[in-house]
Amino acid sequence: MPSPQVYRGLVRKLVVGIDVGTTFSGVSYAVLDPGEVLSIRTINRYPGQENDSGNSKIPSVLYYRQDGTLHSVGAEAKAPGMELVAEDENLIFVEWFKLHLRPESLDAGAISRKDLAPLPPKKTVIEVFADFLNYLFDCARRYISETHGNGESLWNSVKDRIEFVLSHPNGWEGLQQGKMRQAAVLAGLVPDTTVGHSRIHFVTEGEASLNYCINNGLATHAMQDGKGVIIVDAGGGTVDISSYLFLSTSPVSVEEVTSPECILQGSTRVNVRLHEHLKKHLASSAFANEEDIKSMLEHFDQNAKPVFKDEKEPSYIKFGGMKDNDPKVNIRRGQLTLSGSDMASFFKPALQSIFNAIQSQRDGASSTLLTAFLVGGFAASPWLYSSLKKKLEARGVALYRPDSHTNKAVADGAVSFYLDHFVSSRVTKVTYGTEVCVKYDPDDPEHFARRYQKFVRPSGTFRLPNGFSVVLQKGTRIREKEEISEWFLQEARESRTLSTISCDVICYRGRGTPTWVDVDPEMFAPLCTIYADTSRVSRQSKQGINGVYYTQEFKIVLLCGLTEMQAQLSWMENGVEKRGPARIVYDDDLQISR
Repeated sequence: MPSPQVYRGLVRKLVVGIDVGTTFSGVSYAVLDPGEVLSIRTINRYPGQENDSGNSKIPSVLYYRQDGTLHSVGAEAKAPGMELVAEDENLIFVEWFKLHLRPESLDAGAISRKDLAPLPPKKTVIEVFADFLNYLFDCARRYISETHGNGESLWNSVKDRIEFVLSHPNGWEGLQQGKMRQAAVLAGLVPDTTVGHSRIHFVTEGEASLNYCINNGLATHAMQDGKGVIIVDAGGGTVDISSYLFLSTSPVSVEEVTSPECILQGSTRVNVRLHEHLKKHLASSAFANEEDIKSMLEHFDQNAKPVFKDEKEPSYIKFGGMKDNDPKVNIRRGQLTLSGSDMASFFKPALQSIFNAIQSQRDGASSTLLTAFLVGGFAASPWLYSSLKKKLEARGVALYRPDSHTNKAVADGAVSFYLDHFVSSRVTKVTYGTEVCVKYDPDDPEHFARRYQKFVRPSGTFRLPNGFSVVLQKGTRIREKEEISEWFLQEARESRTLSTISCDVICYRGRGTPTWVDVDPEMFAPLCTIYADTSRVSRQSKQGINGVYYTQEFKIVLLCGLTEMQAQLSWMENGVEKRGPARIVYDDDLQISR
């Protein structure tokens, strides 16, 4: 476990880590006082959970009125009698809203839009996310104000200097981060300014879980120079698998050893598989109605699922009264009996997917990985833990699980991300590049086959469209401050047209290194567009075959080693490098439907 650190800053600040999960969410924080030892605390008091002291999570659910206004959130939306209130007031229940934000390309075979309940009319996922963030932020404000000495004064002293760290699944990219930032602004966490935006930070759930394990001594035996560890964060919607190597233990320095993975096999998929089973199993029964099945699902989620551990023993789902019987479908006295093998069948796809992802991590890692940690809400499942442990031990991998509080791992780890920066380098998940025009070479057979596409530039050179220039190859390890740059040469007949540039960054998700974007086009997807003002970059006038034309040279510099991509413009002026801002825009229209 790392030694406690002292805050060296000159001004008091507040760091808030927010983990919005598919099924449960939580908040942790640290007050940074100059000269004081840093300490991460967890909010464990929420409205509607007053009788459950110490619970650090609330359900990720909301009720909306028909006009789109918010009625209740979290535990208050799950309070006894709320279903009757919802029925009387015609409220709209929202759950699993986080999955509406996922990339379409993420584990597309596991879930589709039709599997998710629609959002309320005229409500976007950003607006729902914002309402939930605003609620969590208000809970954090109230908790800090009430539990610290001079709490109101403390809050007022830091409220304009709060650094927020939002966690997200490993498989989310810049577009999802951009939407989360929009939601944070809409929720009132930060103002809609450049400075305000800079106070929103992002960390993957896998990395946040690693931070938690390090800070809580859970990875002590694995924390040896040159040793590796796999972190499996099994949540409600996704399971995030990440692998790391400890470069040093004092101070702690860690690097990713392969691209992290994200699979949509969280605990909610177990519920979905049960739902499908019930619809078929009860098809000829009087209990096949929506209300009874809903009651079965709720009891399963709260009682049968968390304690299932042995597929040789039956499980029982209570949903009705003593007079509810149907022996043909194993219903007796208001209870449905499920065989152990049926119960296991709901879990097995998740187990196999997690095991396969771990094996993929081991195959792709640059070092041997013999230790794994299972954290997150789904990690509490006895059957999942024991079954995964057995499968991994057969491959020589030891699996460990913290004995308590795994559900606060990500929120705590998000704060640690800001304070500690244990991870010094990360591995790219896909190949990044740009579409370019290639100089035509008639002696190249592939160029010659494309000769009918060639066009002439102002300089008189022939070019071919649809080329692909790799900026960053998948699997490349990038350090936090490391820069990746791409040179650009612009040609134009009029100098005034060289005042701006927009450059599309494209992801390639296939194997190998492609040369052309029109070969296997389904493997390419636009990631973002980089905009920059190039009016300060010098232009050179040249004589071409059709008269005078102008050229301009500069670099687009990318910082990809952080958890969020950043960009700058670079050019030379009198032998001195100059830098200017570049703006990265993620747009829904850039997403390719699959």
